[in-house]
Amino acid sequence: MTVEGPAARLRGGDQVAALTAELRTQIISGALRPGEALRQELLADRFATSRMPIREALRVLENEGLVVLVPHKGASVAPLDPAELEEVYEMRVAAETLALRRAIPELSNAQIDRAERIQDRAEAAGMAGFGALNRLFHTTLYAPCGRPRLLAHIAGLIDVADRYLTFTAGALDYRDRSHREHRALLAACRRRDEATAVDLLGRHIAEAGETLLRYLQESPRTGRGD
Repeated sequence: MTVEGPAARLRGGDQVAALTAELRTQIISGALRPGEALRQELLADRFATSRMPIREALRVLENEGLVVLVPHKGASVAPLDPAELEEVYEMRVAAETLALRRAIPELSNAQIDRAERIQDRAEAAGMAGFGALNRLFHTTLYAPCGRPRLLAHIAGLIDVADRYLTFTAGALDYRDRSHREHRALLAACRRRDEATAVDLLGRHIAEAGETLLRYLQESPRTGRGD
């Protein structure tokens, strides 16, 4: 388990935030696997801190659905759960189509150009960079919506969704399809065709979720920490 980082040099609330961010990154990337124990004393040693900020960071991650805390047993990385995956993608469809609907009237050509450059990078990148660039593409289009709570909610949902993508990416390479759908979405945004853009986005997210769910259900050992 490798979780060392700059958090060890911080104190107070900044330290808790840094610890939370580092652990979140490790969980989403798969460095900390589903079901893996998160022993507070070991984490405290690695981060050169006391257990208190570790406990606070783990509570934040529990609220995000990334960690399971069991009284008298400790913490572990949350398992992958088909029911959670299905719920998260249903919520993503609702939240992200709302964000895009609100964003389109405010989208500038410069913002669409930025999203297109990100898409260019995504198509040139390998699988290792796909998740981060995919997230950046989407959030760039949503940014003008003027709904900070909605954007924060979407960011949390994408964090959870990215865990599932990490554990299925090796077997499910649907990047080409995703890239085609992103290009169609960009074209609709350039036309300021709200109805088409929202419809494309909703189907894009829903069908990705269905693909991941089907794979997870058919491959019960994938990412479950077995």
